[in-house]
Order: sequence, then structure tokens, then C-alpha cells
Amino acid sequence: MWVHDFFSLLYPRFCLCCGHSLWNGEEVACTMCSYHLPKTWYHLDPDNPVSRIFWGRAQIENAASFLHFNKGNQVQHLIHHLKYKERKDVGVWLGLNYGAFLKNSPLFRSAEAIIPVPLHRKRLQSRGFNQSAQFGTGLASSMMIPVEEELLFRTGLSETQTRKSRYKRWENVSGIFDVRDGWKFSGKHLLLVDDVITTGATLEACVHALNSIPDVRISIATIATTRN
Repeated sequence: MWVHDFFSLLYPRFCLCCGHSLWNGEEVACTMCSYHLPKTWYHLDPDNPVSRIFWGRAQIENAASFLHFNKGNQVQHLIHHLKYKERKDVGVWLGLNYGAFLKNSPLFRSAEAIIPVPLHRKRLQSRGFNQSAQFGTGLASSMMIPVEEELLFRTGLSETQTRKSRYKRWENVSGIFDVRDGWKFSGKHLLLVDDVITTGATLEACVHALNSIPDVRISIATIATTRN
């Protein structure tokens, strides 16, 4: 215990939401901020705003997001640290927390494998890690199912989706995903995961690629959604 306290003095750990020091046993965010994160509870409702994004666009079982994302809120701070501050532990921590809910949800508990939305190899080399895979790692640990990073891959490098319209986002990613050895996942329920969902264009393109697998079932889970 004293060793932990000594290192805490030398290398203090702070809550990424409020900035206060973390106590022993707290990770990423303090207990109070963790409790007050704006949860959606969409994993309990098949007719939720995230699921509706895909109606008439992609064949999925269910879709949900853990948290509400709004400009300047705690969730934006967490996502920023994950994607741009190399805080991979943020993704894993969020996945562990959401996985604890999903494993008890009638909509998601039958999932058999986690499929992170892949980065192109050039972007992966530049960033050093895939933030969706970190989230998937946490989910997999809580749900006790494997992460399959090799199944889905990008065939091309897309432009950033920021500031693009819904149609331009879809056009930007249409047809740039494919599957490898998809027959191994025939008849399985796959959980496709990403960080933040806005228009759903990237996830839609992934679903179309995964639907080439015979009798596959696909559900979607993201860290956050911009839709309230």
C-alpha cells in the first residue's frame, strides 16, 4: 500500500473528467464522475435512436451506444484522451464498464465475438493503435468472448469523416471494407464496435461487408452517440 501511495505522489493520477486525484482502486475517472456519466441505457431498448439509424440501410440485429456525446461534456474529454492522447486504457475501461451491462442484456448477451471497426494500416501505423479495438478488448473481457481483429479489414484509405454530410460520409467509406476467412464465422452473432456514431456511414459499410458471411447476425455497440 505504501509503495502505491509513494508512486502516487511522484506520478499523480487524475480523473479525466473532473481533474481531481484518483483514489486507490479508481481508474480513468473518479467514482463520482463514473456514476454520473450520461448513460443511454439503449442496450435495454431495441427501438432506440441508434438502432433507427440503420433502419432500411443495413441488416442488423440490434444497435446501442454506452454514452451520450455532447460538445464539451465528460464523454468528449474521455474520447479525446483515447484518440489523441494515447490513453489506450480509456478505451479498455469504457469497454469493461459497458460489457458488464451488455452481458446481461437480452439483446446482446448472445454475441459470440467482438469485431472492431478496422483502421487502414497507414493510419494504424501513424496512431499506433486502434481505439475501437481497445474498447473491444474491454467488452470482450467483461462478456467473456473473443476479439477478432483479422476478420474485417479496410481495402482503402478513406478521408476523415469530420464535417462531411451524411451522403458524403457514406460515399467516402462505401465499398472499402472486406472480410477474410468469413466462412469461419458462418451462423455466428457478431458484435461490431466503434468509438462514436454520428451518421452511421462507416458502420453501415462494415455491416454490408460482414453480411457476405452466410447466416451471420450482426449487432453494433459504440462508446458514444451524438444522438439524444
